[in-house]
Amino acid sequence: MATPQTPYEAVLHAARDVTRLDSALDAEMLGTALLGSVYALAEEDRSAAVRRFVGDFLAATTRRRSAAATTIRRIFAVLVPDASGAGTVKPGAQAPPWSGELGRVRLTGSYAYGDVYGDQTSYLATFAYGDTEVGGPEHAVVALVDHNIGITKDVFVGGPAAGILDQVKQMCAGDDLTWFRPEDPVRLRAEVSRHLAITDGLSELPDEGSLATDRALVGARLALLPAPPLTAVPEPEPLSADERGRLVREFLASPEARRHRLDEVDGADLASLHFCLSLVLDHASTLPEPDPMRWSPAVAGLFLLDWVHRRAVLDMDDAAMLPRVVRAWATYALRRRGLPEQAVTQTDGAIEDMVPEFVRLYTTGERRSPATAAVAQLMADGVDPNDPDALEAWIEANRQRLGDD
Repeated sequence: MATPQTPYEAVLHAARDVTRLDSALDAEMLGTALLGSVYALAEEDRSAAVRRFVGDFLAATTRRRSAAATTIRRIFAVLVPDASGAGTVKPGAQAPPWSGELGRVRLTGSYAYGDVYGDQTSYLATFAYGDTEVGGPEHAVVALVDHNIGITKDVFVGGPAAGILDQVKQMCAGDDLTWFRPEDPVRLRAEVSRHLAITDGLSELPDEGSLATDRALVGARLALLPAPPLTAVPEPEPLSADERGRLVREFLASPEARRHRLDEVDGADLASLHFCLSLVLDHASTLPEPDPMRWSPAVAGLFLLDWVHRRAVLDMDDAAMLPRVVRAWATYALRRRGLPEQAVTQTDGAIEDMVPEFVRLYTTGERRSPATAAVAQLMADGVDPNDPDALEAWIEANRQRLGDD
């Protein structure tokens, strides 16, 4: 066969055996996989790119009358019902027996599970066709929301649903650092959709998983759940100066601060202590779901091994103080939240293990942003950033080098 000349011809070629599939679920899985390449290759709003592609595909293939062509057109229309022309696509005269079951599923259960730290939540919904013989088995839709980066990091559709659900329950029952609960389907749809919309706009997708291949089918299943109220999610309010001050005072009076002898810090080290505490609070405010009490090995890694090097200029006293402050603060925060002792121990051990890499990154400066590197050099040259004349003179003297950077 000749090489397909257009993307639409390539889809028709890839779907040439679609009518031989055994069930509607198999057909929907093929359709979502084909649309996955469009989603993965899009350079901007990926969901919109898939919607445009399906609309264009339906327009370009409207005169195709083969059983395979009319069937894949129907599958795409069911998966992306808001695409242009999708509402007018009907089953073909040679439609396979399962064609009438495409997209005709009902929700049979909705759940959520995750880690006690609050780093990630997975949402799981199970669906069944009215006619399981031609529709296919009860299946599960799973979406992983990462609260540290604020996206739906992965999605998955598979079955049998009972097996997946039992596996998740057993995993959570055997791990004190995880939880499992039934979930309100309205909340499930709202949380997954809200974070998935951010994922759709990413310039690069997470590397692993089935996000691209299963995205269209997950979207179609989410649309069947009860819709949340049409109210905007309010932006979190930053902590006021009074609130920050209160948190710092409460922390410094805590057993954790005393254990790390932070209550004894005085003199020149006191400025470093309060600077490090301000960085801890500043970092929390930059997270998608800001909460200075939410700490974990993952949050500590984001802070100590990435954020602080890009966003702050530390002198040697600050660098010596920061790991000590983070260990005390994380332990304090986890206790305040009532997390298991295992979580406290695990987080403290992870932070201790990070210290050598933190020191290396501080020494090399390899993760500094250009602005942070310039400020670090300015301070190393003995220039007071608060002296406008000295700052202007330094910039003028280093203009060429700064331009090269």
